Amino acid sequence: MYSKAEASAIREAFWTAFGQYMALQLSAEGLKINWINYRTGIRHLQFRMEAGPDKACIAIELSAPDAGIRELMLEQFRALRSMLEAHTEEVWRWDNTVDNGQGRVVSRIGTCMEGVSIFRQGDWPALISFFKPRMMALDAFWTDAQHGFELFR
Repeated sequence: MYSKAEASAIREAFWTAFGQYMALQLSAEGLKINWINYRTGIRHLQFRMEAGPDKACIAIELSAPDAGIRELMLEQFRALRSMLEAHTEEVWRWDNTVDNGQGRVVSRIGTCMEGVSIFRQGDWPALISFFKPRMMALDAFWTDAQHGFELFR
């Protein structure tokens, strides 16, 4: 078991390493991009990467406080589902309502990889191999899909 400070330092080391690795990758539009803090340009719509002690997840998170707005955003993603699946080359899980771990209800579209730990440095290559292609696929998807979300700006 790690102390809070040790766990924080390990997480920071992983995300720093991942950020340095991804810094070489240009966006779908050929631009430099901050992959860890990806900006969608739409309020309450984020791409999230999470790595914990037993799994890693990547998701599109819709965090609008108003459930009706979240549902409208989710409906727009449903209309683009085949495009998302074409970019990611996999079927992701769709959750209408989920507790985000901070006491807020959000909607999520994402996928997870079980059996990996951010606390095992030997798992870091697997984590990077999980996150990199999916984040790049989300970027390519978003390049094509973002105009359908203008009304949520």
